[in-house]
Amino acid sequence: MHLASAEQAQRRIIDDHKVCEAIEGLGDPAAAQAWAQRFAVLGDPTRLRLLLCIRAAGPISVTDLAVAASLNDATTSQTLRFLRASNTVATERDGRVIRYQVADPAISELLDHVTQPR
Repeated sequence: MHLASAEQAQRRIIDDHKVCEAIEGLGDPAAAQAWAQRFAVLGDPTRLRLLLCIRAAGPISVTDLAVAASLNDATTSQTLRFLRASNTVATERDGRVIRYQVADPAISELLDHVTQPR
């Protein structure tokens, strides 16, 4: 049991090679934390709806996004602030209009899987 901590190695183990494979499968703890945060972003139905709309339409304004997602402007703006703070979406200015697009490539790839027909 070379991968288990000394504390964990004292516990009852049935297949030590399976424990080592499982520990290797955990990978980098920081990467696991980053993925958990991405899944948390997608775990909220409002955020997911907005992200699916943004992914489908490309850069889109807040008001157009609110209409498409059937949300009020305030909810849409507040949710977009969260998505910007988490670096999930980015903005581009077009005169007085700010348009949103998906900025996190991993989130974009996950959204592709969500929308694929089964």
